[in-house]
Amino acid sequence: METRKRLITAAQKLLWERGHAATGPKDIQAAASAGQGSMYHHFHSKEDLSAAVLEVTARAMRHDAEASFSAPGTASEKLEGHRRRQRDGLHGCRIRQMTYVAGALASPALMAPVTTTLNWLLEAVADAARRSIENGELRDDIDPTALACTAATVVRGGRPLARAHGNPSQFGAAVDGAVSTLERAAA
Repeated sequence: METRKRLITAAQKLLWERGHAATGPKDIQAAASAGQGSMYHHFHSKEDLSAAVLEVTARAMRHDAEASFSAPGTASEKLEGHRRRQRDGLHGCRIRQMTYVAGALASPALMAPVTTTLNWLLEAVADAARRSIENGELRDDIDPTALACTAATVVRGGRPLARAHGNPSQFGAAVDGAVSTLERAAA
């Protein structure tokens, strides 16, 4: 299992840094200090390994989000805390990047953890918004689902800005914009 774990860890890092198309099996094997036979003993293909990486990454994302939403405070504070949690502003989301990979879009094995995780995350944010509305923290004319989509899109859009400028403060500005949207929705 140690070799399997090293392969997943190495692939996770390389896929995030380089992307799916620019990461080859030999790159993963070298980074994991594993031979070709070891890799194919644990995974039938690069797609099989990528699916395992996405499952591990999806679990970690859900864990982080659940920690944000179970933290002390009001529902609105939890929403803001989730938006402001520490992220790498210059690298893309570890799972969302797969939505740009043509081969991944055609692969149900690769897209299932991506779609499931993003849907779960949007629903978790929408649920927090609903609780904020019920608690009188947000206006009752706010659509929780639309607010969740808007906040996610604004934050996700900050990464290309940060990368284009080589400046993580652009990502921070996008997070501030998402939080500002939440503040303007306050009751």
